Amino acid sequence: MDISAINKEEVNTDYGILIGKKAPKTTVEFINLNCPFCKQWFTESKDTLNKAVTDGKLNRVVKLLDRTKESLQRGNVMHRFVTDDDSDQALEDMTRIFASQDEWGNLPLQEVANYARNELGLSEHHHLDIAEEIVQESKKANISSVPTLILGEHIFDENIDQKTLNDYISE
Repeated sequence: MDISAINKEEVNTDYGILIGKKAPKTTVEFINLNCPFCKQWFTESKDTLNKAVTDGKLNRVVKLLDRTKESLQRGNVMHRFVTDDDSDQALEDMTRIFASQDEWGNLPLQEVANYARNELGLSEHHHLDIAEEIVQESKKANISSVPTLILGEHIFDENIDQKTLNDYISE
């Protein structure tokens, strides 16, 4: 991942899904729910991040980033089905969506919404204004790939190992 073009000064914590209370550190996580690398990040970092949030060391701002790439457009549809005002429910929604990614990830766009409703039992949330804000923020910050993760001075992707992630949280 080439991070040299990313301008983290253009990234904010004003909107997105807030997970955790006020803490000394914050991760900002740009992800798309149909990206296999985002699924890898979400799955591999889950225990580390949950512990840091529970211990009061970290809060998270998850930004579901709509992308124009054809394969990621299904993720854009799923983004509308993630609760954004209840962090526990949002994590549960994302866990279920990522776990079933192989089942819905290649469906036609309308069928993705039906899958979310009928198979996952999710409700649609209309936060399209925030979705557009996140897209604009990513453009200003030159974020061109997902996942892009920011923690303090560090910018990284799904390839971070858990020891390094823990070190960043503990700095």
